[in-house]
Amino acid sequence: MASRADNIASNLNLANFSKATELQNRIWFTVGALIVFRFLTFVPLPGINPVALKAFSDRTNGGILDILNMFSGGALKNFSLIALGVMPYITASIVVQLGSSLHPALASLKKEGESGRKKLNQYTRYGAVFLTIVQGMAIARGAVAGQLQVLPETMFYVTSIISLIGGTMFLLWLGEQITSRGIGNGVSLIIMAGIVAQMPKFFGNLFEQGRTGQLNGFVIVGVIALLVAIVVFICFMERAQRRLLIQYPRRATQNGVMAADRSHLPLKLNTAGVIPPIFASSLLLLPLTITQLAGKAISPDTLTGKIVIGMNQYLGHGKTLYMVLYALGIIFFSFFYTAVVFNPEETADNLKRNGGFIPGIRPGRNTAVYLDYVLTRITVLGAAYITVVCVVPEWIMAETGMGTLFFGGTSLLIVVNVTVDTITQIQSHLLAHQYGDLIKKARLKGRMR
Repeated sequence: MASRADNIASNLNLANFSKATELQNRIWFTVGALIVFRFLTFVPLPGINPVALKAFSDRTNGGILDILNMFSGGALKNFSLIALGVMPYITASIVVQLGSSLHPALASLKKEGESGRKKLNQYTRYGAVFLTIVQGMAIARGAVAGQLQVLPETMFYVTSIISLIGGTMFLLWLGEQITSRGIGNGVSLIIMAGIVAQMPKFFGNLFEQGRTGQLNGFVIVGVIALLVAIVVFICFMERAQRRLLIQYPRRATQNGVMAADRSHLPLKLNTAGVIPPIFASSLLLLPLTITQLAGKAISPDTLTGKIVIGMNQYLGHGKTLYMVLYALGIIFFSFFYTAVVFNPEETADNLKRNGGFIPGIRPGRNTAVYLDYVLTRITVLGAAYITVVCVVPEWIMAETGMGTLFFGGTSLLIVVNVTVDTITQIQSHLLAHQYGDLIKKARLKGRMR
């Protein structure tokens, strides 16, 4: 029979949203912070020539700059204060997370609990500052190569790096404020806001091509229907789990009855998340990005220039070689990152230490082998799912000529995951609000009795 809590959870809706004033304040704070983020994308770095910037933006399309520009909501091509967005922090967090799984010293910090987590976060911020300096120098050098600055080179380098460090650190602070005082994960919401900001441009280009006759009306309807189908498919696959039954030995309860506890170990179908497509696309688009930033520095008559130009011809968006290597890269990073973030031996040791075991599997090494076997099988499905979601939109963009990354699988994965997580947190706040009303009524009835 369902409990009162189960009934509340099953009947949960937004009817009581007007009564949850704290939740409303959190949502308004989140919206205000995201508006501030969008305003900052249009604040350029000191010493940028806007006329030269417009010509440079039209000339540099199709490289890794487009991926970073998508994550920053157009801030990179505007050479704004937050041109790097939160990507240095994301990269640093991935490196620290990989290091905590591979390096013994960082692994020991990970096991120390809250104090160890604070130290790892501190190392992540230091790494974010270092990466911001390195990437800021690359951005400043690209601006100088494109003759976008109006200040002397030395002064422009110094002011650009300092401004980019301040912009990235401000975004990190803003993301922390959203997490603590708003709703959802702040850094993830900032990335999602940058991607969603490209949505009007995507649909505008789509309908403009239909108006000019470049695309058939049936193609436009089919693209929109496929977009909806991919979103639904992502929602289904991201919530898919392989639940392993965990049995605990019989323990005495308050009534003196020996009862065995049962639990489940959930293994996500897509353990790696959005890391595989980001890494794979970044590696494949690196030659094109070098050509764009270097400009005329690489002569086409030299051996290096011929190699780079030849790679760009075969690794462009929609090329067969690019999509094959892209799919292979996604599969490789799916297995690699899953092996890093999930340690079967550590999980088996924790289960053995707590007295838990999988029915029919001996605790210890046999459990670790079984977990590795199950995880490998579901990772095959997860890698195939991510590959289909990311490669199919690339092929459609190449066939239809829609050169916008909003339709890419990486952006859709991020948007769907962050949206589902935010809605889940909103439902949790509403559920907690209903629990509070239920407790107040119970106390009132108790006093009346």
